[in-house]
Amino acid sequence: MARQTTLIRGARVWTGVGDTPARSLDMLVEGGRIQALEARLPTPPGAQVIDADGLLLLPAFVDGHGHLDKTLWGRPWQPHSAGPTVAERIANERSLLARLDHSPQAGSERLLRHLVTRGTTTVRSHVDVGTEVGLSHLHAVLATRERCADIATLQLVAFPQGGVGPGAGTLDLLDNAVLEGAEAIGGVDPATIDGHPTAQLDGVFAIASRRGCALDLHLHELGETGLAAVDAIIERTLSLGLAGRVVISHAFCLGELAPDRLDPLLARLAKADIAIMSHGPGGGWPRPPVRRLAEHGVRVFCGSDGVRDAWSPLNTGDMLERAYLVAYVNGLRDDAGLELALQMATSRAADVLGIEAGTLEAGAPADIVAVQAETAAEAVAAHPPRCWVMRRGQIIARDGHAAAAPQT
Repeated sequence: MARQTTLIRGARVWTGVGDTPARSLDMLVEGGRIQALEARLPTPPGAQVIDADGLLLLPAFVDGHGHLDKTLWGRPWQPHSAGPTVAERIANERSLLARLDHSPQAGSERLLRHLVTRGTTTVRSHVDVGTEVGLSHLHAVLATRERCADIATLQLVAFPQGGVGPGAGTLDLLDNAVLEGAEAIGGVDPATIDGHPTAQLDGVFAIASRRGCALDLHLHELGETGLAAVDAIIERTLSLGLAGRVVISHAFCLGELAPDRLDPLLARLAKADIAIMSHGPGGGWPRPPVRRLAEHGVRVFCGSDGVRDAWSPLNTGDMLERAYLVAYVNGLRDDAGLELALQMATSRAADVLGIEAGTLEAGAPADIVAVQAETAAEAVAAHPPRCWVMRRGQIIARDGHAAAAPQT
């Protein structure tokens, strides 16, 4: 992607620190980075000038938890047919994708290009790895990562959707996935999916310790079963020196606890520097109380989860809408709460993923989303259309459409 000098005039700029921008600022972008933010900047010779006309500029969004390999986005509508349990949903997904002769590469690329038009330029995607699919989904999404490198950053988690199954070979596949390009490995509901919680957690933690990769573990389990898994994850994180490299995704069980049990657990999570991903669950699922987690020093962030897939037809992949949903289910109505939800889709997610993104300040990458709003809180509440999306100083989308023809 060619680099150029751009001067953005008259923008409101959200810095992510609780401000309410009112005055106009100019932003100088050069070499793919923000070089200056001032009330009035001179126009460099040969610079492209963008009149922001009072638009609010936000950092480009970071989708911290997706499943690009299994999306049905862009395909004909599929009536939802999954049962209510996790095991039923896994079985239905396998059956549906096989019947549709699903292509993880084509599907992941269609969805990623859509996410970019909505302002997301970084995605962490969980990608199925297991004895039924081997590393085929990983290889497919690695191809998408290469094809879309100019418009998005894509992190991959090798995800054992069906568990690791003692002796079945999945742990070896996870290990190889890291060697072939996955930044993290996952796990899922060790008691209810595998029935061998100690073996699953021991196996995936051993790989992370040996390979130096991150861990991002799905935990849907509720009640004492879920809390036992959280305890086991904390213990292993501390004993293996993996603080700062572990995520528990969903962690629904945290939403069931009264303060007298929750607060000591949050202190332990903070000590182990284990991050929590919440996508703002609906449908009666409990949700981790994200404001309370943040107040206790637990790193919290969000993601779109599955978009138009066998698990749900409802998600659109719009991370500004996702911030709204996180705020909605958590009752975050004040400006500080709405901005917390936005941080979970920008700077807080970037921090967990260990990437250089999520803020608008001098020296930061020029990954920017422009919307019609006066403040960040209003942007979350209204989640308006994206006027334009910039990545590394280049406009890559306008008004919900790619600025350049998609690759073929």
